[in-house]
Amino acid sequence: MKNEEKKKYPIQKSEEEYRKELDSDSYRVLREKGTERAFTGEYNLNKETGIYECKACGNEIFHSSKKFDSGCGWPSFTEPVTPEAIDVHMDHTHGMIREEILCANCGSHLGHRFPDGPSDQGGIRYCINSVSLDFEGEK
Repeated sequence: MKNEEKKKYPIQKSEEEYRKELDSDSYRVLREKGTERAFTGEYNLNKETGIYECKACGNEIFHSSKKFDSGCGWPSFTEPVTPEAIDVHMDHTHGMIREEILCANCGSHLGHRFPDGPSDQGGIRYCINSVSLDFEGEK
């Protein structure tokens, strides 16, 4: 992550701290902007009620009521808990133009946003890596 990007986020940890706190798959996705293979993520088929949080910092990102089965192989949501929970940046990697979703608290990569979500829910699909999230079920 570039220093100028990192400075604007409230959570300021070193990459060494993230390496110690995260498993290798989560670190690769959250801090190195990787992705997990489709249909392999822990939360792709999760139907429990609760909150999905950024695995790197605990920021609440999505509520399960906004999750839907898009068939893409990654957990998909129609909107974040609040607009302030995420940052959106243009991503021009891999010969594509996409909207990258970052945690607004720590700047970690969560996934991407696409304009192919349910039309009755605003038409947006947040396609998120399971390894970038923790899930806190309702009690």
